Amino acid sequence: MKVFVYRKCSTCMKALKWLEAHNVEFEERAIKEENPTYEELKEWYTMSGLQLKKFFNTSGMLYKQMNLKDKLKEMTEDDQLKLLATDGMLVKRPLVIGDNFVLTGFKEKEWEEKLL
Repeated sequence: MKVFVYRKCSTCMKALKWLEAHNVEFEERAIKEENPTYEELKEWYTMSGLQLKKFFNTSGMLYKQMNLKDKLKEMTEDDQLKLLATDGMLVKRPLVIGDNFVLTGFKEKEWEEKLL
């Protein structure tokens, strides 16, 4: 299982502590330094069954600076995936990629159901 985090993000740190407290094995990847590629994002999005908007960090500064709330509506899914691949700070975190599931953000109840 891969967990994409930004170490300056308090939610990411809380999620990592939760994983360690529950002895869940994972591989950590820094989302800013090693942002997901277009191919990875496309695969995870397809596998997840989630709306593509769930992959965007809608509360992030970059999302707001780029005025993506309005721009995403005009973009194709493919263009949105390409945009996500340009900067890890656009991606919702923590992002958990399992063998057959994807989790965006840290919702403890959802994590308990999927990971424990």
